Amino acid sequence: MQETHKEFDTVESKEWLRTLLREQNVVVTFAKVNGDERVMTCTLKEESIPEEHSPKLKDTHPLKEMEEPKEDKTCTVYDVNAKGWRSFRWANVKKIDEAQNG
Repeated sequence: MQETHKEFDTVESKEWLRTLLREQNVVVTFAKVNGDERVMTCTLKEESIPEEHSPKLKDTHPLKEMEEPKEDKTCTVYDVNAKGWRSFRWANVKKIDEAQNG
């Protein structure tokens, strides 16, 4: 699976990626706000998120925000390498790929 330069401004494409993230680790390549390119292995799969970062711990957790998006310009995910929550802008996504050990 590999998506390159897919437009993520539609509800369908955003939901497609969110579903994928809930099922496995995904490698997302995107442009940071400062223009630098970033490659991030990330997930929303509960089994891959350490208990101390679990969305079940807080009502204000990033996954709760995802359920009720306001403008839905960003996607909040768990970065498995940095071991923390990060986000990227949908408009800046360059490539989506399956993680090797997802």
